Amino acid sequence: MRMGLMASEGGDDHGGLAGYISHHLQHLASGKQDALFDPNILHYDTLFFALLCGLLALLPLYFAARRATAGVPGRFQMFVEMLVEFVEEQAKSMVQGKLTFIAPLALTVFVWVAFMNAIDLIPVDLFPWIAHNVFHIDYLRPLPTADLNGTFGLAVGVLLLVFYYNIKVKGLGGWLHQWVSAPFGMVKVTGNPLTWIAAVVLGIVNVLFTAIEYAGNTLSHGMRLFGNMYAGELIFFLIAGLGGTVTVFGIAMHLFSGAVWAIFHILIVLLQAFIFMMLTLAYIGQAHEHH
Repeated sequence: MRMGLMASEGGDDHGGLAGYISHHLQHLASGKQDALFDPNILHYDTLFFALLCGLLALLPLYFAARRATAGVPGRFQMFVEMLVEFVEEQAKSMVQGKLTFIAPLALTVFVWVAFMNAIDLIPVDLFPWIAHNVFHIDYLRPLPTADLNGTFGLAVGVLLLVFYYNIKVKGLGGWLHQWVSAPFGMVKVTGNPLTWIAAVVLGIVNVLFTAIEYAGNTLSHGMRLFGNMYAGELIFFLIAGLGGTVTVFGIAMHLFSGAVWAIFHILIVLLQAFIFMMLTLAYIGQAHEHH
């Protein structure tokens, strides 16, 4: 369970639960962030833990592939094979065409996001305590998926893949044609000047709606993961704050609520990774569709 100590080192000047939560919401960053999303600010803790989770996610899959045997598989190989088959089935149902790269991509996204989400199951004060007492770092927020900069970065990466597959499947000309022809179609141009005007106006409207669709998909893709993990993180901070109440009731509530929420949060960790993977497949699948 996530147990917290109402530590004073590096804490907020106001003290108490509010100061404790405010302190733990601060990032190890290149500067002060004045907005919810600021691309000019680097969150070093988000980058570090995201890359670390990516490495930890890929290494088991790599070793499982290297040690795979045609005979009776071991428990770990069987688990990985079941996971791979599950992801491949989801990819086949969402994307038309070859899955040479898409299925491994979906598997990587699922495992990577699951590993990042799982950091939320580690005691809230562990990494900040290590950072403060070992590396003399006052602020550290280890959960990458509770940082909108991190989740939106993942969503933008998916958007770039969507652009790549649109061009690969339809060609650059076909993709650009889709921008001016979808979702409302095109006006048949004749000798009547009004048809030319209507074609231009409708083309502009189609471009605007297509741009809004891409922007909306990307924003919702990143916001959905961020919102769920951020809310879960705040609840863990509140539960950890109960540990500062040195009474029998406070300690009992701290242990009970922490255990219950941690067990429930395991489902959230996996569910949010699955949803992020399925949305990735859905957007890439749309890129394979011809209009």
